Amino acid sequence: MYDLADVLPDAEIDPGTNLLIAGPPLTGKRQLAFDILASGANRGDGSIVVTTKDSASKVLESFTDSVGPGVDPDIGVVDCVTKQRGIGSVEDDPRVKYASSPVDMTGIGIKLSEFLQDFYEERGVTENRVLLSSVSTLLMYSDLQTVFRFLHVFTGRIQSADAMGIYVIDSTSHDAQTMNTLKQLFDASIELGERSDGNEPRIRTAGLSS
Repeated sequence: MYDLADVLPDAEIDPGTNLLIAGPPLTGKRQLAFDILASGANRGDGSIVVTTKDSASKVLESFTDSVGPGVDPDIGVVDCVTKQRGIGSVEDDPRVKYASSPVDMTGIGIKLSEFLQDFYEERGVTENRVLLSSVSTLLMYSDLQTVFRFLHVFTGRIQSADAMGIYVIDSTSHDAQTMNTLKQLFDASIELGERSDGNEPRIRTAGLSS
């Protein structure tokens, strides 16, 4: 079973669950996703981040800040940004694998599978959390049908690996039809509302029981 850190402390998440975190900009979606990932790392879960917005180095820095002191997490990053930006030549290493761009969905899927296999078979890590940040970036580069097909395969891979999938989307960047189409792919969702009076974002959940 997986947990949701301090978001829903009593929630128990079945292996193979795919969770969508949606909300407007600046409501803390990405940080919430990293907190859920870090919560797992602190208890020995593997962490895999597919990043379509930030470089691997930035992701690793953010993740390190989120985990507890003295924790040496099993972390893998599928970087879909660096090669596209053409910043020098990069090679895969044990912590980072590179896809050519957010459009390279076949490559992204292959790199994810390699990490899952490595964690499960080589490192003996059988509980893994996978973060895709963000779905909105994929939709900037490809049409809804293409992204839906990719996510259908991606969520299926999470399910078959008994992992936990976490997906971030900017709900205000897409129309209601797009959001409703994508939501079909996920078992549960957390929706963050606008902050008001300096308080924490409003949180609505669906498909989660404690």
